[in-house]
Amino acid sequence: MAVGRGRGAVGVEFTNLAVSGAQTRDVWERQTPAALALHPDLASVVVGVNDTLRHTFDIRAVAADLDRVYAALTGQGATLLTACLPDPGAMLGLPGALARPLARRQHAVNAVVHALSDRYGAVHLHAADGDWVDDRTLWSVDRLHPGERGHRQFAVRFHALLAEAGHATGEPPSPEPEFPAPTRTAGLWWLATAGTGWVARRCGDLLPQLLRLAADEVRHHARGTGGRLDLRAAATVAAALAALPAPAPEGAEDQRRRTGTNRTEVPGTACAAAGRSAARTTAITG
Repeated sequence: MAVGRGRGAVGVEFTNLAVSGAQTRDVWERQTPAALALHPDLASVVVGVNDTLRHTFDIRAVAADLDRVYAALTGQGATLLTACLPDPGAMLGLPGALARPLARRQHAVNAVVHALSDRYGAVHLHAADGDWVDDRTLWSVDRLHPGERGHRQFAVRFHALLAEAGHATGEPPSPEPEFPAPTRTAGLWWLATAGTGWVARRCGDLLPQLLRLAADEVRHHARGTGGRLDLRAAATVAAALAALPAPAPEGAEDQRRRTGTNRTEVPGTACAAAGRSAARTTAITG
């Protein structure tokens, strides 16, 4: 999560509360209280991929936690920034039987984010396909976290949405990186050190379940019933959204009037908000 608040007539005070590896429950329990204490004008909440990479993945829990986070921030008057993200199977280049279960999970998270962004009048950025999958220069060597070029694209594209909604009046941030891209040697060193630990943790947590899901994919594919898995996932998302409490009377419509709700299909996302003048910005993410 990142939040921002004004410091006089112009300028942005930025606070980044993001923690690598955070899941939606972490955002609700740890980052949101800290964000609310700052009384932000803008709050970006970009989270969900880490949830899909755990054996404990539960879209109902994801929906409930995101609903609480969005309600708390917009209830305090913050303009909410959200984004849907590419599925990790595609980003990691996994084989089809392994990639499809992860894609189905991320599609479920994105469907929840879309629905709740509408409910709470968020400024929403579609970042699930297009350049964000094809242009690998936007991503770090782990293929799951953006590099500097990616972060700058996040800021540029969110700035455009905020400007369209009347919240950003200054010049857009530069899309050009300040530092040179990491070398191939540096990438290989990361994979051999920190990357090895990440793979070991995911193998111990997710891999056994992912292999079972992949076997189920293969069986359905052989029978020509793969569509049933998609229908089952869609039904689970619908049930998760239906189980959420109704928004407060001054929820979505009031927030839309305050923020000038805007959604776009332009590929992009943001982990930090490029803001209006006199804004405090907070980022919540994992």
